[in-house]
Parts: sequence; structure tokens; C-alpha cells
Amino acid sequence: MTKVLTPQVNRSVLILILGVLSAIGPFSIDTYLAGFPKIAADFDVTIDVVSYSLSSFFIGISVGQMLYGPLLDRFGRKGPLLIGLVIYLLASLGCAFAPSIEILIGLRFVQAVGGCVGMVAPRAIVRDLFPLHESAKIFSMLILILGVSPIIAPTVGSYMITHLDWHSVFFLQAGLGISLFLAVYFILGESKGADPEISLRPKHITKTFWGIFTNIQFFTYAFAGSLVAAGVYAYVSGSPLIFMEIHGLNEKQYGWLFGFLAGGLILSSQLNNLALRKFNSEQIIKVAIPLQVSFGAIMCFMSILEIHSLFSIVTLLFLFFSCQGFSFPNSSALSLVPFSKEAGSASALMGALQMGFGALSSALVGVFADGTDLPMTTIIAVFALAGFVIFVIGRTIIKKNEAKLL
Repeated sequence: MTKVLTPQVNRSVLILILGVLSAIGPFSIDTYLAGFPKIAADFDVTIDVVSYSLSSFFIGISVGQMLYGPLLDRFGRKGPLLIGLVIYLLASLGCAFAPSIEILIGLRFVQAVGGCVGMVAPRAIVRDLFPLHESAKIFSMLILILGVSPIIAPTVGSYMITHLDWHSVFFLQAGLGISLFLAVYFILGESKGADPEISLRPKHITKTFWGIFTNIQFFTYAFAGSLVAAGVYAYVSGSPLIFMEIHGLNEKQYGWLFGFLAGGLILSSQLNNLALRKFNSEQIIKVAIPLQVSFGAIMCFMSILEIHSLFSIVTLLFLFFSCQGFSFPNSSALSLVPFSKEAGSASALMGALQMGFGALSSALVGVFADGTDLPMTTIIAVFALAGFVIFVIGRTIIKKNEAKLL
């Protein structure tokens, strides 16, 4: 009989495994960013071309999550999770032996399709096991683990790239895939059993996703959270150029700076737990998102005036990331509230939106690259503003619907 987890059983171990699973995507990004110059040199291409391997990864995560959502609802959480990790492992090894930049870009897509199950399943499992007032707190704890990746991964990756080569980073990712497979197989129980009533026919899947998409609660918080979070992906795409070429940081310095900025996200995500004792998720988001819009706008304005220093752009990015630690866990929890049976599909659609907008913002940074920080800061500001607009309009509609029911 399939073992079913409860919130009381192995809670700390559960959160640790879910956190590391959630970090598989960021870890796969952060460890190789410092290797962009060497990858470009080995394949005789520009850094902008290498950045397409980042965009393909984002696209793979976005597409893959849509595939795993129905599978997680139909077959339970554990089986699809194990299959995805095997795909991630094999693709990671393929990336290490990639003979050309084109093949590397393609394999990064496959790697993302496999690894993204680690981003979908944890959210669904949290929805399975914890009520709303606990979900935001659990998401904040996952961010604590998730936030360790941007601190450790770039530093470890930069040292490996400096003392070995960029291929070693993908062997490290393969090692992570093996470790997670063993942890899921031997330790992680099943939070939701298979449901034969859920159809995998395209028509039914499309109908399910459409029902989730058109739910005003989901639409408001998933879109607002995803658009604001897209600024983080714009930063990830643009940071190698800005910090290593414009400001002259070496691989090790870049790794430490990347970790410092991630510290803002980690700290704020834990402060969010404290804030939730006094305020609800809605109240917190109403403050966090407008602040992100403000910091994004200031950053963009300073880029237009060409008055950014290394200190100013790092400070504003740190503040922007700190707000993300409040907006992300609460928007995630609120967007999944209306769903129980379709939690896997809802989690997948939310993740697809996050990565879809992330891929778009990342690609736009490359498309509009002009050797300055303006493309990155503009995209951060525009996406944050779009998220705020969605939030305001969506909340207005929700309140009107609630008033009609009274």
C-alpha cells in the first residue's frame, strides 16, 4: 500500500526534500552562469549566443510543467517525480559532453523538462498536506532552502569553472539528480494517491487548465506574482554582462555578489513568516508589490540617466529581491486556494506562467542588449508594473464578486 505523508510525520525532512527539489531549477542556472565567457570561447560564439541556453532552459521549464500537472493529478506525486529526475540526470550528462552550442541549447531544454517536476510537485504536495494559513509559511520555508542555491551555487560553480572547466558544472548537476532520485525513492511518501477518474485526454486536460486559468482568484495572484518575479529572471540573464563585463568583476567576485543579492530574498522570506503572525497574505502583497514597482522604476530611471554605479544597482536589486521574499510565497499560496483535486494542474499552470514570463524577460534582455544595463532595468520595471496592474484589477473584480454573494 502506498505510504501517505501527513503534516505531522517527518515534517522537517519533508520540507528539506521539497526545498531541494524546488531548487533544482535555480541550481541548474546559477552554477553555470559564471562559465558563460568560457563556454562562448570554447564554441567560438558570443556571450549573447550562450545566453540562449538560458532562455531554452526557461522555455523547457514552462512547457514541462504543463505536462507534469495532469500526470501528478492522475498518477500521484511520486511516480512522475522519479521519471522527471531520471530525464534531468541523463540530460545533465549530455550537457557535459555537448559538442556544439546548438546541442547544448537543445539539451538544456530537455534538462529543464525533466527537472521542472521538482518545481511542480512540491507546490502540489504543500497544497495536499497543509491548509491556507500554513501554506504561505511552508512556501517561505521552502524559499529559505531555495535561497541557499543562489548563495552556494554561483560560488561553487565559479570555483569549479576556474579550477576545472565548465563541463564539471554539469557533472555536479547530474550528481544532484542522483541524490534527489534516491531521496524521493527511499524517503518521500505519497501525499496523494492515483486518481483513475482524472482523464489524460487532450480535451479533458485543456478543459481543466482553462477552468483553472479563468478562475479569477488564480488569475489575479498567479499572473501578478509571475509578472513581478520575471524581473528576477531578467536579472539572471543580464547580470553576467553587467557585472563581469561592464563593472569588471571576475568569476569569483560575481559568485559572491550573486549570493549576497540572494541573501535579501532569504532574509525577507523568513521575515514573511513573522509578518504572517500579524497580517494575512493579501495585506502583505498589497505592500510588497508596489515597493517592487518603485524600486524597478528608480533602477530604470537611473539607467536612462546613465548614473548607475556598482553600489547603486546592487542596492536597488537587493531591495527588489527582498520584496520578492514577501510577494512570491503569498501570491503562490493565494493562487492555489480554490483547488484541491486539481492542485497538480494548478501548480503546473502557475509554474508555467512564472517560467513563461521568466523566459520572455530573459530573452528580451538578450534581444535588446546594447552593452548597457538599461535593457535589464527597463524589463524589470515594466514587468513589475504589469504585475501591479493585474493585481489591482483582479482584486477589484474579486471584491465585487464577494459583494454580490452577501
